[in-house]
Amino acid sequence: MESGAAAYLVNLHPVLQALLATCFTWFMTAAGAAFVFTAREINKKILDGMLGFAAGVMIAASFWSLLAPAIEMAEGMGIITWIPAVIGFLPGGIFMRLVDRLLPHLHPRLSDDKAEGVSSSWRRTTLLVSAVTLHNFPEGLAVGVAFGAVAAGLPSATLGGAVALAIGIGIQNLPEGTAISMPLRREGVGRGKSFFYGQASGFVEPVAGVLGAAFVLSMQQLLPYALSFAAGAMIFVVVEELIPESQRTEKHIDFVTLSTMVGFAVMMLLDVSLG
Repeated sequence: MESGAAAYLVNLHPVLQALLATCFTWFMTAAGAAFVFTAREINKKILDGMLGFAAGVMIAASFWSLLAPAIEMAEGMGIITWIPAVIGFLPGGIFMRLVDRLLPHLHPRLSDDKAEGVSSSWRRTTLLVSAVTLHNFPEGLAVGVAFGAVAAGLPSATLGGAVALAIGIGIQNLPEGTAISMPLRREGVGRGKSFFYGQASGFVEPVAGVLGAAFVLSMQQLLPYALSFAAGAMIFVVVEELIPESQRTEKHIDFVTLSTMVGFAVMMLLDVSLG
């Protein structure tokens, strides 16, 4: 980040910082969805690798950008360090499980009878968008909480770390937009509508980002728990959706595994170098 841009960002209110950062992650979702204008479908091996990469990014972000700062903050507050991490992390996963069970959605590349959540008359398109929107929420929440944590003035929360998290989430959003727009296009939906639905799945991230930043600013004593909650929600998404989805084609498993490791390494590099 150039010094002028960095100085501009530092002077903004944390909620506005979170909004701008999550608008960037939304834009990256739209960029992924825009591949629909260049091709009707994407090679399955490439898409699986992209999803594996996204999983690696989210796993690394969950620790380096969320859990590790939460543990350091707890220590600085005089709290037993593992308590906020565990108490926040597990409810994050439980919350996502409840939403997953209630919200009607359909994962890409599955038939209509595999729809999850409560019974619904929603169209396949809406169910597909709902599936990606479901796991975009914790991503936006994580970015918002990270920027809110910077405003708390704790040494373990840095603007560079929050920016690194936003960049990492943005990078892994590319395949998510593609994973929505391409299947729709393959099923005969027009390019414009396929793109619209693909990018629409990322709209929830700015909403979640603003909510996350506003929450930790008003409840700073709960910050370690909030960071851990976001980490738990992200890990749930990785294990429940991204990894299984990326490994549906057995012959691609080794490639996907390496892609996941590369994603982890990239996010770790971003966080350590910028944070």
